[in-house]
Order: sequence, then structure tokens, then C-alpha cells
Amino acid sequence: MPPYRPRRAHLFGTPRRRLGRDLGENDPVTSRTHVDRCPGVFRPWIADDGAIVRLRLLGGAVSGDALEALVDIAETHGDGTILLTKRTNLQLRAIAHTDGCVPPALVDALTAAGFLPSPSHELVRNIMVSPLTGRSGGRADLRAPAHRLDELVCADRDLARLAGRFLFVLDDGRGDVGHRSLDLGVTAVDHDAVQLRIGSEHWGPVVTLDEAPAALVTYARRFLDAAGSGETAAWHVDELPDAGAELIGGHFARDVRTQVTSLPLPYGIIPQDDGAVAQHVTVPDGLLTRPLATTITARSTGEVIVTPWRSIVIPDLENA
Repeated sequence: MPPYRPRRAHLFGTPRRRLGRDLGENDPVTSRTHVDRCPGVFRPWIADDGAIVRLRLLGGAVSGDALEALVDIAETHGDGTILLTKRTNLQLRAIAHTDGCVPPALVDALTAAGFLPSPSHELVRNIMVSPLTGRSGGRADLRAPAHRLDELVCADRDLARLAGRFLFVLDDGRGDVGHRSLDLGVTAVDHDAVQLRIGSEHWGPVVTLDEAPAALVTYARRFLDAAGSGETAAWHVDELPDAGAELIGGHFARDVRTQVTSLPLPYGIIPQDDGAVAQHVTVPDGLLTRPLATTITARSTGEVIVTPWRSIVIPDLENA
């Protein structure tokens, strides 16, 4: 694969602060003049202080050990901080680069820490999930469907062509993440069924949890067929005619059970359904540094969860 040679940040007329913090959010664009450039490890964004790379987390989940390793990586190769994005991903910046490529040692370190499970699909593993699904509240546990969706996406060579900003959103029926702009997704209607979402405006059929991942992949393939190719190809479902209605193949009314919204999680201790508790921790400005990361990983019993509010949940704690 030839090295990617990105344009520098100032050519977009976007302040460096925005590039470092908000790059990758959906923007209301209806026509494209270049291919997507959302940053990844093998396609970094070059800012004034060095390369920016983004690491996609499945549903925001990351093990405490991996997070601790990432702090070491950030201090060795970047500016020592880890940015939490609104898409529940992680971002490193100020990385040395040569001809638009980050050092092989960085790639090796990220791979060893588990942040590159599918190098060919690293840009398109954008799967947001209700942070406390299966642990506290919600109608359904979406952790297994999210993992299955990730497996199916990574197994489909064509889906690597999705834009780096293409976003799957899985809401477990509490309405905490389903309100945001998305490309494809689901909202749970009971413990074993979800209604499919196609773009921000349209709804598909109600299917079982087991059926949902394959159905979403089918719609993703249809999107690629309709999106076109080259520099004018659409990045998002909402950019298609009638916001992607052609992908559905019929009309499906929105299930009344999907009409739910909830506020972001409160900070502090949150009871879980199994008798354990979770702790929702604020991360000032969404920038994780070693002192806070050490506190979080020391308290963690396994994984922690990056939220869409640029904070961290430490789940499965003993209810002392």
C-alpha cells in the first residue's frame, strides 16, 4: 500500500484546536469534492505539531491494561495525552512522522496493545453503543450484537471502503445515543428486538437481536452501491437522495417504543442491575493524562468505557 500523503490542516481553513478535538464529526454536507480524510494509524492527519491518529473502540470499551499501555505510548510517541472523542474513540497527537507516515514502532506498540484488531478496516470500525448497556437500565443488552457487527464489518473487504466518518449507533432503548446523527443503527424495543435505523431520518423493520448485525451490514453494502465512487462519493447515508430512503426497499413506520430520550449519565456511582456499581468519571476537556488514567485503571476490574460525553465509566465495581 503506498503511503498516504495528507494535506496540511491549514488548507481546510479549520483551526488547529478544532482539528485536534472535533475532527470526524458529521457535518451537513450534501456534495463531496474529495475522499474522506478522517485520521487513522495508517492514514494520520498532519497538524502543525505533528501527526494525529485516531483509535476506534468497539462501543467505547477498552481494557484497563490497554489504556495503561496507551498512556505509555502517548508519552513515548506523542504529547503524553489521550483525547476522548464524541464518537467514543481515542486520539493521539504530536506524533513524529516521515512523508505522512507514523513510525513503525508506534504501529507495533498499538498492535501489541490491541488497538489494531483489523488493520484493513481500522478507519470504519465506528460503532457507538449505549455505554451501560447490559449493566444498568435499557431494554436490551447490545454488547453481543455490537461485537457481531464488528466481526461482520471487518470480514467484508468491500466495507473497508466506507468513509472514516460513517457511524453505526446502537441504542439499547433508553435513548442516550440514538438522538445523534448516524448512518446506520438500531434502537431496542424490547429485550430481544430492535428497530433498524437508516440515516438520521428513516426507520427500517423490527428484527431480533441476532438478526440485527447482518441486516446492518446489508444496508451498509447498499449504501456503498448508492454512494458512488471517487472524490464525489457520499460519506453518509443522509447525503443520498431523500436521506437514503432508497436503501430501505419499503416503508416502515417508527415503532412508538423508540420514542425515548435520556440525559447523559450522572457523574459518580451508578447502581448496576446485577448488584454491582459503576462509577462515571469526568475527564476535564476530554484529555486523559497519566495521573487520571492511573487512578482509573487502578480502580478498574477489567474494562472501562469511553462515553459520547468524553468521560469514562468504570463498571462492575463491588458495591461497598
